[in-house]
Amino acid sequence: MSTIFKRIIDGEIEADIVYEDDLCLAFRDVNPQAPVHILVIPKKEIRSIADLTLEDQSLAGHLLLVVSKIAVELELDSGYRVVANTGVDGGQSVDHLHLHLMGGRQHEWPPG
Repeated sequence: MSTIFKRIIDGEIEADIVYEDDLCLAFRDVNPQAPVHILVIPKKEIRSIADLTLEDQSLAGHLLLVVSKIAVELELDSGYRVVANTGVDGGQSVDHLHLHLMGGRQHEWPPG
């Protein structure tokens, strides 16, 4: 069965898309944890950061550059947080690599 993110990539489920290119897709989180909460996902099905390979090196860098580009476009000049939950103990709820871009408020440390 496809993950919800794969179904969004395939157009089976609607999403509020803020960015798309040949390698990735970015959309607003339906359960935002900050005033700005964007998910950036690769179109390639990769389960998590733990499953990245050397072959994915360029893609991983591309995802971070897209995060930066979106942050500029959304005027997150005061800063933002980028999170990648990995595995059950890391809080990963969808088995498809995704980066959370969160901004628009002060974030505390430690995060939880």
